[in-house]
Amino acid sequence: MTDYTQIIVAKNDGIATITLNRPDKMNAYTRTMGQEIMAAMDDIDADDAVRAVIFTGSGDRAFCAGADLTPEGGGHVFSDPTEVGDLSDPRVRDGGGLLTLRLFESKKPLISACNGVAVGVGATMQLAMDIRLASTVARYGFVFARRGIVPEAASSWFLPRIVGISQALEWCYTGRIFDAAEAKAGGLVRSIHEPAELLGAAQALAGEIADNTSAISVAMTRAMMWRLAAADHPMEAHKIDSRAIYRLSRGADAKEGIASFLEKRPPAYPGKVSADMPDFYPWWDERPYA
Repeated sequence: MTDYTQIIVAKNDGIATITLNRPDKMNAYTRTMGQEIMAAMDDIDADDAVRAVIFTGSGDRAFCAGADLTPEGGGHVFSDPTEVGDLSDPRVRDGGGLLTLRLFESKKPLISACNGVAVGVGATMQLAMDIRLASTVARYGFVFARRGIVPEAASSWFLPRIVGISQALEWCYTGRIFDAAEAKAGGLVRSIHEPAELLGAAQALAGEIADNTSAISVAMTRAMMWRLAAADHPMEAHKIDSRAIYRLSRGADAKEGIASFLEKRPPAYPGKVSADMPDFYPWWDERPYA
């Protein structure tokens, strides 16, 4: 899908920027928006020229003001309108969760540049991103208890891992809106920037990744950090570390990494995520845990 109606996708200098683009609705989330983001991620993951992804919102008011609660936003906003008796029916699955699961599978690092209001799914979609930057005018809210539902988008898995269980519960129990300073103090965001400087700060961080690192190394590191942090013993991480070091140390990127260091020059890594990932990836499907 390239004819997006609710997002804008731009690629420049190894960085893809996905802009949620419904400024008249404060970039409120719809099923169409979710489908377009997932399609954009499929395209980005297949594009070896893209080394990092930035997410932001259109306009100066909102990153994403949550699910569109108006009839034109889809009517039955929190779930599929079809009544089903079997809760294992695919139509029961939460649309925000489908999105965050797709972001979780990304082979590229994801950076959030939160430029305004981010509540509900506008906040939870950012939890599946790796690094979160905030504008001074950003506002966050895990407002589900104030809407009579529960945290969605797999946020009960993501949020405690990022900020700790006590902080996650406080924000979700109260459902209050909080500012960027509280978000930073609670560990949700990495840094706070003036509105005019936010996107530049995100681009500088993305550029540091794009200009200096192996795409294969970053893709493997992302997969390892997100998955192995939840392993029940460090031996599980040791097994994957060992396989990864063994395979990658024999590859062209490792040779280039050493050569560029010794020659005191910028690296030019030849490896491609689309073609050169180690042969045991994705290990979580093969389960090599003998």
